[in-house]
Amino acid sequence: MSAEFPVRRYRAVFISDIHLGTRGCQAELLLDFIRHVECERLYLVGDIIDGWKLKGGWFWPQTHNDVLQKILRLARKGVEVIYVPGNHDEVARDYCGVHFGGVVVARDAVHEAADGKRYLVLHGDEFDGVTRNARWLAFLGDWAYRTVLALNTVFNHARRRLGFGYWSLSAYLKVKVKNALQFIEDFEAAVADEARRRGVDGVICGHIHKAEIRDIQGIVYLNDGDWVESCTALVEHFDGALEILEWAKLRSWSVIDRLRAREATDTPEPAAA
Repeated sequence: MSAEFPVRRYRAVFISDIHLGTRGCQAELLLDFIRHVECERLYLVGDIIDGWKLKGGWFWPQTHNDVLQKILRLARKGVEVIYVPGNHDEVARDYCGVHFGGVVVARDAVHEAADGKRYLVLHGDEFDGVTRNARWLAFLGDWAYRTVLALNTVFNHARRRLGFGYWSLSAYLKVKVKNALQFIEDFEAAVADEARRRGVDGVICGHIHKAEIRDIQGIVYLNDGDWVESCTALVEHFDGALEILEWAKLRSWSVIDRLRAREATDTPEPAAA
């Protein structure tokens, strides 16, 4: 694939579960996504920075800093950026209603699409019984999940050397485990019920790292996925149609490698005030 890739333009873009501060974060692919996508409104749907992981040990390479700088630059250029914190960056929930560098923090939001349909935008952790009622178990599960992601990184490094594309081992294991499938179904139903209660047409969320668009008893359920497993985003076209972009499938490792090599010689952007 050529490094020259056309810029894609959308009315709105929804991304979540980036988990900056962890080794599983696919920051290079996200930077590539930001460079090749333009939008009028950007929703950051939670777990942008992984505060849970950073409490236990600092990991913050330049690429993670670059992601934040790129997002702040979009806000300065006129993109409306709405940040809906999740459970891993829940400290930001103390600042709902506050603007940071053009980014507004909100507990949740209602997005009106070009076709007039209204969607509740939230991270979704409040509908996860483990996160809400057994916080110690959530931390244990997070540790186990990061272990699987570490294996995923090693696995994909080997695939990369052999010339194969990105493939998520962790996502594969998730869909093969019966209890995980039941958890996902229960989560989706609970989030859809909240959208129905709020009187909107659908709900856009993250949290469970499984990109999806489907109808749940008349409510449109949309999950934008994540940037540690599937590297996906939800986008709204100018006619109101919604689509999941699987960026890891659209782009090749060779392109990311060339971009990384080029950036190594570039002058880094100055930090935003």
